[in-house]
Amino acid sequence: MSQESLPLTGKKALIVGVANQRSLAWGIAKKLHADGAEIAMTFQSERFGRKVKMLGEEVGAQIVQQCDLTSPEDLRQLATTLEDKWDGLDIVIHSVAYADAKNLQGRLLDVSEENYSMALNISAYTLISLSKSMEGLLSKKGGSVVALSYYGAHKVFPGYHLMGVAKAALEAIIRYLAHELGEKKIRVNAISAGAVKTLAASGVPGIQSKLDMVEEKAPLKENISNEDVGDLAAFLCGQGSSKITGSTLYVDSGINILGV
Repeated sequence: MSQESLPLTGKKALIVGVANQRSLAWGIAKKLHADGAEIAMTFQSERFGRKVKMLGEEVGAQIVQQCDLTSPEDLRQLATTLEDKWDGLDIVIHSVAYADAKNLQGRLLDVSEENYSMALNISAYTLISLSKSMEGLLSKKGGSVVALSYYGAHKVFPGYHLMGVAKAALEAIIRYLAHELGEKKIRVNAISAGAVKTLAASGVPGIQSKLDMVEEKAPLKENISNEDVGDLAAFLCGQGSSKITGSTLYVDSGINILGV
């Protein structure tokens, strides 16, 4: 297939949340690049900078920049860089979540207000701040914002409690942003991905048992990969989903339909 006939040729995509090759965001970056999109990537801190820059080279990333989403100044600098480099933006991928692993070992009842606020700020509110920062670029020609969620937003998974609350907030934010940005032809959706052994998932107690359960009980009897998430993200960023907004789509081998 020629470059001109790829479905996302000419599209400009900002990917936030790549940490390493196992990241869901990396699966998305690879797929968007393969489908013709031009890529920009950010990293949260210098701890991840060298690795993300190396990965950026694999997808021909034109911009790889440090950006702490909780920093208004970092967001301003990122928007300025994108404005200078590109005439508008078509795609924003938000794959960012955090809760202190110690909080996931105990009870939700014992989570401090400080740790609760930090988890909700990083995992949910940053979608608002990122979308606001990119609104001017996206509104030039419409676009697609995609965030990453998990079924723990709707059902109780032991060891996931604080993150489940944060993901529930994230999915509510998706709906409200879709309503507010729709008149500018900016679509906002979420992908609820099944369990994958990512850096973030490694901090969730019992992650292996969740993976084993999917292989045993899910309709498709297999776990997903970050490539599966990339395929769904590419759909949500393409013409085929042009009338889909405010939705959460599942890619989890069907485990969410079962009463397990």
